[in-house]
Amino acid sequence: MTPEEERQLENNQEEEEEDVVLAAEDVAEVLEDDGLKPDEDMEEDLPADHEPMIKDEEEKGKPSNAWGGTFLHKPGSSIFALALHPMFPNPPLAVTGGQDDVAYVFCPLPPSQGGAWNRDTYQPVRLTGHTDSIACASFSNDGEYVATGGLDGRVRVWRRVKTRRGVTYDDADPEAWRFWEFITSLEAGGDVHWLQWHPKGPVLAAGCEDASVWLWNLPSGRTMTVLSSHTMACTAGIFPPPGKQLLTASLDSSLVLWNPAAGSHEFKSSIFYPPHAPELDPSVHGITSLAIAPSGLVACGSANGRIRLIAMPRGECVQTLDAHDKNESVEGLVFMDLLGGRDGGKGVVLVSASTDGQCFVFDATTGRGRAMMKHPAAVTAMTPHPAPSQHLITTACTDGSLRTWDVRNGILLAEHTGHPGAVLGVAVGKAPDGESPLGLPEAQLVISAGEEGASLIWRV
Repeated sequence: MTPEEERQLENNQEEEEEDVVLAAEDVAEVLEDDGLKPDEDMEEDLPADHEPMIKDEEEKGKPSNAWGGTFLHKPGSSIFALALHPMFPNPPLAVTGGQDDVAYVFCPLPPSQGGAWNRDTYQPVRLTGHTDSIACASFSNDGEYVATGGLDGRVRVWRRVKTRRGVTYDDADPEAWRFWEFITSLEAGGDVHWLQWHPKGPVLAAGCEDASVWLWNLPSGRTMTVLSSHTMACTAGIFPPPGKQLLTASLDSSLVLWNPAAGSHEFKSSIFYPPHAPELDPSVHGITSLAIAPSGLVACGSANGRIRLIAMPRGECVQTLDAHDKNESVEGLVFMDLLGGRDGGKGVVLVSASTDGQCFVFDATTGRGRAMMKHPAAVTAMTPHPAPSQHLITTACTDGSLRTWDVRNGILLAEHTGHPGAVLGVAVGKAPDGESPLGLPEAQLVISAGEEGASLIWRV
């Protein structure tokens, strides 16, 4: 890392207990699902006659209650990556990446939305150049860049072109977001498992199958540093606030807190691999999910259903949560502040999701279970809702449905149907306008990624 890059990373910043084992029987409340129902410099455009459709009823599964849908990827090609623009719905853009080696920047709003922005007024932008499936895709925190990571070991980056032919468009105009300029293709260490943009500047981190962690400076694409300490695939990474450090996790059970500017780690802890154990088994000891609370408390989920809470900055385990079924992977973790930051963080809970079909809600302070949200099949992903509905979460399931829950009590509020197979991803954003069908203070949108290659949308 050059001194200039080190200064940039620094300038981007502005700002002991015994283990407690929680079992499923300790959960205060259990609620069942009630069954209600390019290697080129600029992008390629889709054909002008491309006209997506929503089927009235899928070949299998439940009839669709989706508000609309976008069918861009090759039919039968799974969508592995989904992200919304950080200022959604201004602009109302999303990015998906899939098994067909292509990513798209598109507007998910159906034509019935009307106004300046919808699926018809914003022609999808096709991002090409990968030679294998795209596993992750993300907008930068200022929304000016979009990056994709593939199983071809490449990270490709595009940048928004706001001024063309001497004309600068207003950000409210779809034309201001129509062109995305290809910036660079970055070679990483094998399959790219995750991407994480720095919260304050154009620095991009990636974790790879070969256990390496990479950081690049954009738009130059210069490699700032390559971090090596894991011995198996790096499965997750987060910039803890305020962004001076990088926290990464691996299938070798290690959790590492890095100082990227120095290129060294501040701690390395083995989270699920016990001392003196005969053999490391990634299907048992591997870390599969990672989350961090506003207080700095870290949650790690394992391939064997266990969750551990880790205190920063020393990496010590303070609680063990054994609520999920063994031999089932913890696919998602998220901290949620149900009180919106009031009362000194006393409203913070941890929500976990697993392939056992269960989502648990834990008090982040005591580790006590507050509720369980039961699904009929494996849960693949989940995402919390933005304020003022920060008490809601929507989950994606392999049964083809998504579900919106009230985390305060575990009550199922809505089931979203329309996918014929597994739902692999979910994102939630504010709606541009209109009333909420669920009576929420503001209408919100649920957007999905399906294994059949479709992205559907629902109003909540």
